[in-house]
Amino acid sequence: MAGDLLPEDLLKSLANGQLAPFYLFYGPEEFRLEKVLDRIRNDFIPASARDFNQEIFYAGEKTDPAEIINRALSLPFLTGSRLIIVRRTENFRTRELETFLPYLEKPADTTCLIFISTKTDFRKSFYRRIKEQGRAVNFTKLRESQVVPWIRGAARELGLKIDGQACAYLHQIVGNSLRDLYAELEKLNLRYGEEMVGVEQVKGLAIHSRVYTIFELMNKVSEKNCHESLAVLNRFLEEEDKKDAPLRILGMLNRQIRIMWQTKSILSRGGEIREVAKKLGLPDFSARDFARHVQYWSTEELERGVDLLYRADGLLKSGSRAKPVLENLLFALCA
Repeated sequence: MAGDLLPEDLLKSLANGQLAPFYLFYGPEEFRLEKVLDRIRNDFIPASARDFNQEIFYAGEKTDPAEIINRALSLPFLTGSRLIIVRRTENFRTRELETFLPYLEKPADTTCLIFISTKTDFRKSFYRRIKEQGRAVNFTKLRESQVVPWIRGAARELGLKIDGQACAYLHQIVGNSLRDLYAELEKLNLRYGEEMVGVEQVKGLAIHSRVYTIFELMNKVSEKNCHESLAVLNRFLEEEDKKDAPLRILGMLNRQIRIMWQTKSILSRGGEIREVAKKLGLPDFSARDFARHVQYWSTEELERGVDLLYRADGLLKSGSRAKPVLENLLFALCA
């Protein structure tokens, strides 16, 4: 079976005007998926013909697969290409998905048909057939080392001039959420335009942003400052979306403790700060901060911290009230 197609490879094909007749988009990184989809929408069909040659269908809303196939086989109007997007593909029943199999064997070469699925079962012949042809695009969560290069690419796309240290600092403040990172890049672009953006510019803008609050929280927990950690937590919960904030805090704490654990491991065997920076993909100033923070923690405390986070995650997902769970977690981490 052929491997997954990388989003970057798909964008290269788009730049050369060579999209395949069909693709499957799947994976957990929804924001990255939507950004690629936007690029396809904007670049694949000329603006003058877009209204006539782009269609979106939603599976499960009285959508007949036969109608989608008929539209895909229709000739484009006033241009050479047609784009059809089928969202919520997982809502089609198995027999409905199998309706597409003959089309996948002989697709229209003037149409790009994109299926988007949030629950993809490659045991089913429909999904398996697309994967076998190398047209399944997996939007995975980026690894820690991939986030800063993504920031650089997103900045180029916006026309923002930002140096590498500033990208790394932005990553340190915001974390791995591509949606939040892109929002901060847009703010920087509006504020600084053609100017070169460095660490000071990122710091100056971010310190007035809600993303800075969670960065501040990570620092207070890392320093085991219980009183200030609780104060920052309460401020963050007041500012943030109450539904998503608790799990976001757990995600950032998990990242913080994991990096501290890795930092302590490197330093304990005689490694230096520059080795921490290189191995963990951190800027020098960030590696120095982590080296300072791990002085407050033993290896056993970091291991216990991972267990505490796991328990807190279970409590939140089982419906426990978020604020007491998070307050008890911070108290236990800082004690």
